[in-house]
Amino acid sequence: MHELSLLENVREILESHAQSQNFAKVTRVTLEIGKLSCVEPEALRFGFDVVMQGSLAEGAELVITEASGIGLCRQCGRQSVIETLYDPCAECGCPYVDVVQGAEMKIKDLIVI
Repeated sequence: MHELSLLENVREILESHAQSQNFAKVTRVTLEIGKLSCVEPEALRFGFDVVMQGSLAEGAELVITEASGIGLCRQCGRQSVIETLYDPCAECGCPYVDVVQGAEMKIKDLIVI
């Protein structure tokens, strides 16, 4: 369950930004999870309160949004929505598709005090 270590990284980022941007409390965290990222949103929800306990984000609301997967075909150069890392190009069927969106996880926004 690598989601706990991802949440620990989120907590560290929040603490770092709290010092540099001078805020003391986070009341809401919005995470954007790419559909191809292999991150389980339910595992993040399960571990969020535990990992944030005792930090400036203790008691914060967690909002998770999903980014769709988009691939760029190496053969025809078209972009298309892909559901898995191994989907072929939807236009020409070429198996060589590079992921251009959907493999990432990022902090989309925060509400701070």
